Amino acid sequence: MTLSLTTPLWLIGAGNMGGAMLRGWIAAGADPRQITVVDPFVEGLPEGVTLHRELPADAAPDILVLAVKPQQMGAVRDIFSGSPRLLLSILAGVETETLSAAFRAVSNVRVMPNLPVSIGEGVSALFSDDADAATRDEAQALIAPLGLTEWIAEEKLFDAVTALSGCGPGFLFRFIDALAEAGTALGLPADQAARLATATVKGSGLLAAASDESASTLADRVASPGGSTREGLNVLDADEALKDLLKRTLAASAKRNAELAAAARS
Repeated sequence: MTLSLTTPLWLIGAGNMGGAMLRGWIAAGADPRQITVVDPFVEGLPEGVTLHRELPADAAPDILVLAVKPQQMGAVRDIFSGSPRLLLSILAGVETETLSAAFRAVSNVRVMPNLPVSIGEGVSALFSDDADAATRDEAQALIAPLGLTEWIAEEKLFDAVTALSGCGPGFLFRFIDALAEAGTALGLPADQAARLATATVKGSGLLAAASDESASTLADRVASPGGSTREGLNVLDADEALKDLLKRTLAASAKRNAELAAAARS
């Protein structure tokens, strides 16, 4: 999917996530001359992108994308004097009411992307309570080249979707590392076990995405009765230990998102 930017876009913060989105936009064909990045530390931006180390006092972007840490929002708010037509925020826990009061944008859209947006395979959840249909379409068109987009019906669900898909890559990377380490414990060389684990997760994810069957059904298809996969699944399924672990993992992330929202309101 290609991206055509016809109006200026300012990206405030080009760290891990902001930088991933920027790379995704450029890879999708966005004109880098339409993009301005404000970041005091970033290096190695794509050619043609304008860089400011500080936010100019007269900044008046048509589209403003906030990609700083939630606790840095106040510093940006205090020096930003413009009123963008469209504000997209990836600040975890910062609600649209807070954004609207701080930046006076015509329309506010919360976006929760995850790291694979940099290769066009990300997941981005969107929510807005003040954008009209045309603006929602515009926001979707901006995010769609980065991967799957899902609109969230209620803002209170953003903590859950952030924990699931926003934080999820971190949990999966940890799983890949643990799977590789388990292979090493069986005697495989560490580098070979890492390659096997990474490729196994990649292929399995692609298969799950392409299949009409649930992941649970696919797991059972791999597992022959009395076979080696079934023996391993018996360990993971015992007392629903894996499900319980992930419920507690996501609950911890969602709780932290709620704490960030409370801090942003204070």
